Amino acid sequence: METRYRAALINSLGGFKSVVLLGTANAAGQTNLAIFSSFFHLGANPALCGIIIRPDVAPRHTLNNILETKSYTINHINAGIYRQAHQTSARYGGDESEFDQTGLTPFFVPGIHAPFVQQSHIQLACEFLQRTDITLNGTILMIGKIVYINLPENAIGADGFIDIESAGTVTCSGLDSYHTTRRLSRLSYAKPGVLPKDI
Repeated sequence: METRYRAALINSLGGFKSVVLLGTANAAGQTNLAIFSSFFHLGANPALCGIIIRPDVAPRHTLNNILETKSYTINHINAGIYRQAHQTSARYGGDESEFDQTGLTPFFVPGIHAPFVQQSHIQLACEFLQRTDITLNGTILMIGKIVYINLPENAIGADGFIDIESAGTVTCSGLDSYHTTRRLSRLSYAKPGVLPKDI
């Protein structure tokens, strides 16, 4: 297959994915922002998450900054910023900040080296824990521990469930298709012989 056709086809097969902005800064404070559609949950205790970084064949400012400072932020994308978020995938130079290039606003929390995206409604910060090189295709699994969460009070329920839809979080499919969502239902905990109920 032609390269770009194959990439669009295979990237679309997995269906809807989480799409986020990773904020980083190098030791000198130069900020970087990059869009990722490979963010996933790894465990709740300890609170771990993973991100897949593409093969290290071109300068990877996000990867370098995480390895240098051990700090990065994950920022949900909403309908108001998805075009700017998409633009962060352009190949800017190491001395250019995607915040400046896209008009997104960095802000900092004391004790966290990496910048957050002010326009994001749900933000978390991670401490880098482990790198695993996937030799099959040269991608890199980066595992981090969630050390900070910021989200609207009305988006979190009494049981801890975060209603990302009420916070305006969008999803993506493939490499360039962005979507809003509509919940069908939340269902009760599954038990043998008991039909799930709406909760």
